[in-house]
Amino acid sequence: MRVIACTTMREFLALAPQERVRRVSDERVPLAQTRLDAPVRPARNVFCVGRNYLEHAREGARALGRDLKLPDVPTFFTKATGAIAAPGAVLHLERGVSDEYDYEAELAVVIGMRCKDLAETQWQEVVFGYTCLNDVTARDLQRAHGQWFKGKSLDDTCPIGPWIVDAQELRDPQRLEISLRLNGVEKQHSNTAQMIFPIPRLIAELSRGMTLEPGDVIATGTPAGVGFARTPPEFLQDGDEMEVAIEGIGVLRNRIHLA
Repeated sequence: MRVIACTTMREFLALAPQERVRRVSDERVPLAQTRLDAPVRPARNVFCVGRNYLEHAREGARALGRDLKLPDVPTFFTKATGAIAAPGAVLHLERGVSDEYDYEAELAVVIGMRCKDLAETQWQEVVFGYTCLNDVTARDLQRAHGQWFKGKSLDDTCPIGPWIVDAQELRDPQRLEISLRLNGVEKQHSNTAQMIFPIPRLIAELSRGMTLEPGDVIATGTPAGVGFARTPPEFLQDGDEMEVAIEGIGVLRNRIHLA
C-alpha cells in the first residue's frame, strides 16, 4: 500500500477514515526493493503494559523472590520515542550502560482515532491495526531506578514492525500465537488469549481521563520466558538475533550490537 500526499503514517492516521480511502493507491513496490522503517513513529511515548500474562507475572515474582500479587488494574508505563527502531535494524546498545539487556515479545495496538473515556464495548472503533514490538529492557537499570522508564527507554530498545496489519484483516487479536526466538531457539511462546487484561480493557483504562491520539501505540505485555527469569539468567550478547513472531502479522527481526 502506498499513501499519497502523506509523508508519515502518523499523518495518514490523522486523516478522517473516509479521507484515508481516497489517499491510497493500488501501486505496489516489491518488498525486496524496499528498506522498511518502523511502520509508525508516534508523537509521544509508546504506552506499555507490565505483567499482563499470568505466567510472566509468576516467573518475575519467582526470580525476584517475591510473592505473586496480581494488579487489580493494568500497570502502565512508557518507552521514550527515541527508543523506536526499524525492523531489520541493528540495535546498538552500550555495555557501559547496562550488563543485563533482555527481550520481550509483544503485540502492539495502533490507535487510529482520537478518543477519551472509551467504554470497553467501543474499542474496535478506535483501533487502526496491529504490529509486533520488542520491549528490550535493561534489567539492572530497571531495578536500580525503582521504576521502569529509564531501563525501558534507552536508544534502540523498541523495535516495531515489520508492518501494520489492518484491524479488519486481523479480526480477533485475542487469539494469536506469539513467540520470540533468540538465534533460532524459541524462548517465549504463548497466545494473546492468555492476557490478564484483554485489549478492550487496556484501551478503556488508558483512555479514562486521558485522550488517545491517532498514531499512539500500546504494547500489550509479554509472555513468560524472558531472560532475567531463567535459571541461570540469560541476557543479550553481541551478535544475537531476535525474532518476534505473531500469528497473522509476521516476524520482527533485529540483531544486537554491544559496544
